[in-house]
Amino acid sequence: MDWITIIALLVAGIILVIIEIIFVPGTTILGIIGVALLVFGIIVGYSKFGPQTGTFILICTVLLGGGAILFSFKSGLWQRFSLKNINTGKFNEDIKIEHLLGAEGVAVSALRPYGKVEIYDSVYEAKTLGNYLEPGTKIRVTNIDKDHKIYVEQIKS
Repeated sequence: MDWITIIALLVAGIILVIIEIIFVPGTTILGIIGVALLVFGIIVGYSKFGPQTGTFILICTVLLGGGAILFSFKSGLWQRFSLKNINTGKFNEDIKIEHLLGAEGVAVSALRPYGKVEIYDSVYEAKTLGNYLEPGTKIRVTNIDKDHKIYVEQIKS
């Protein structure tokens, strides 16, 4: 029963660490739990079977875990789970906005520096030239570039 417990802890730990590395990179709860299971399994091995067997379990865990991670990257096994599509959409690209140059409106969201503005009862994505504007601030369109980016500035009262 002791061997089954140790093997189950180690296998679960390795699986969680691989899931962490492949699917949710960064330090998340899965990686932390996986490492904790690995450490706990090794500690149980040392306490139940002594230092020689515990060291053997430690070496086997490092080799098997490293090998599993290396295999998962080298084999391309995880490629079928990866996102292959690229988002090529742009904001404001399907509407005519040249008539907005010089128009006045109001910031619907905070502009830091991007945000939403309302001009002529329509909402557009806009950018300031570095200033942060709060929602409700009166704005004026100062520039529209070839990529349909709308640049605004605050109207001084």
